[in-house]
Amino acid sequence: MHILIIGAAGMVGRKLTQRLVKDGALGGKPVEKLTLVDVVTPETPQGYAGTVVAREGDLSAAGEAEKLIESRPDVIFHLAAIVSGEAELDFEKGYRINLDGTRYLFDAIRIAHDKDGYKPRIVFTSSIAVVGAPLPFPIPDDYHLTPLTSYGTQKAICELLLSDYSRRGYFDGIGIRLPTICIRPGKPNKAASGFFSNILREPLVGQEAVLPVSEDVRHWHTSPRSAVGFLIHGATIDLEKVGPRRNLSMPGLSATVGEQIEALRRVAGEKAVKLIRREPDEMIMKMVAGWAPGFEAKRAIELGFTAEKSFDEIIRVHVEDELGGTL
Repeated sequence: MHILIIGAAGMVGRKLTQRLVKDGALGGKPVEKLTLVDVVTPETPQGYAGTVVAREGDLSAAGEAEKLIESRPDVIFHLAAIVSGEAELDFEKGYRINLDGTRYLFDAIRIAHDKDGYKPRIVFTSSIAVVGAPLPFPIPDDYHLTPLTSYGTQKAICELLLSDYSRRGYFDGIGIRLPTICIRPGKPNKAASGFFSNILREPLVGQEAVLPVSEDVRHWHTSPRSAVGFLIHGATIDLEKVGPRRNLSMPGLSATVGEQIEALRRVAGEKAVKLIRREPDEMIMKMVAGWAPGFEAKRAIELGFTAEKSFDEIIRVHVEDELGGTL
């Protein structure tokens, strides 16, 4: 099996690569080749006996999509995107990367399909940003798309394209609507949702963190470990069971910022909680006000997707995966 990961240098892409290397197979088939692509050259995974091609590439550049599928990968994980805050600040860049790049990929596969019957499995990372306020709680699976950000709009359009290209038989696609991933390792990025991770990640290692919203903000979360599990399951699931509605809201954990902080207190103590500094940010507060508080995710759960049940568990996953298992 040959697997292509677009966006392989990002946090989820790196962890997905590590999981594939560790497992050595996908859906019972040995992974013989990995092609890793991002706007910066991804790291080559250690301990992998198969062939690795790691290179720099911009999916939104002319001709790049065609190059990526020349070797006809069996499974394509499309993770490449610019994050919500950046997409909101830079309108043209958001549409170029998040929408145009995806459309170029889909069209390159369509043309290859018409030429030689090429039909890969595509796992596309969508987002819960495809819905926006006013929202019921929990949000049902059949709730209409109502994005209130440019990022959410771009993802919603891509979801529709994925469904239509799959319906027409150009590829077998599945869209994974990721909850906000928490706790994200590494340094803060430009995602408007970044503070959900920051207020836990930094205090866990004795550093100060800024909270730009009120503690009653409720949102939908999952760990990086579960996010990778969603992608793996999406790549191997029987799509006949999924049916024509190819975009799924993933399971997760609905929690307020205050509940996050209480979980931090239980796991790491009052000293960690005192490192959180309140600094209201009007732009972020306005964006967060329209975000999803939580989903039923019945379809995904019935199809075998799983996630954490408590924020204590999410914090412990971070400690195990990023901090060597101890504080």
